[in-house]
Amino acid sequence: MAQLIHDPDSYDSSNIIDTQLLTAGILTSSKISAPVWGWDELSRIYHIGTRDIPCEHTPRNIQEWSRQYLEHCNTVLATPPPADIPADTCPTPLIALPEPLALNDDSLSSSLTRRKTCRSFTGAAVSLDDVGTLLYLSLGYLRERDADCDDSIADGLGARRSSPSGGGLNACAGFVFVQNVDGLAPGVYAYHPVEHALSFINPLPDTEPGNLLGGQHFINNLPLGLFITARFDRLWWKYPHSRAYRMAFVEAGHLSQTFQLVATALGMNTWLTGAFSDDQVETLLKLENSAEQPLFFVGCGESDGQAMCQEMRDLLREAQA
Repeated sequence: MAQLIHDPDSYDSSNIIDTQLLTAGILTSSKISAPVWGWDELSRIYHIGTRDIPCEHTPRNIQEWSRQYLEHCNTVLATPPPADIPADTCPTPLIALPEPLALNDDSLSSSLTRRKTCRSFTGAAVSLDDVGTLLYLSLGYLRERDADCDDSIADGLGARRSSPSGGGLNACAGFVFVQNVDGLAPGVYAYHPVEHALSFINPLPDTEPGNLLGGQHFINNLPLGLFITARFDRLWWKYPHSRAYRMAFVEAGHLSQTFQLVATALGMNTWLTGAFSDDQVETLLKLENSAEQPLFFVGCGESDGQAMCQEMRDLLREAQA
């Protein structure tokens, strides 16, 4: 079989195995157009493997959908959902964050139009007040939504953020990468949305941040960053089909955008990337062999507003000279 996949011309009509594969429909004598796909085979397997949610019976109306969904939820809820890691089990004391600041009377459209990806940061410190506001409004469980909790929501699933989450599971979490924040020692911290607090995870690595983040050394002086992770166990608890894997990335994208808009409203510029060394980041966040994995990185700080770093601008000028 492997030989035929590698070299279809090696098919031998006198070979009983080859003919049986053809008869079974595993092989075909028809010409098949090459699929339109520009990435490697692993990415294609991922794409195909997360398509078409299996459904024995597609609901024909809203009544059928309601009954079917309720039955699914009751089955799922027979097992408690994976809980947030209790703050009182953290090996280091919690660091309470300031209550969120009231943002300036700046319209949403202003933040949307001013948000810009920059690659030139001054390294100036970020205030702890701004960190508290950023994390609460992007990752925190909003106390303002407590009174709006629907009675139909199951116990343990009532927390709400400013960004949507598949199934209301809040499967994503955040680890804060601190290089220069007033009142907070450099290091890596886990954010606890229930307590609106941080716990220390690791000191900063000996290597420069650019070595973790795909060689992008223009952000070596970025004062504040956030690794967005996904608790896959929360997703597969409710959604056993691999389609839910896509939802982890969708949720990370929502959180990233919210983080950037809040940072912009606070007067900072932002940068984001999906390029990083997974192994190194997992070790840094203490997530080796875990159901929680890093998906994305977003950072913010004071910037000169340039889309490119000075070194790149110099190269471009030389090329144009």
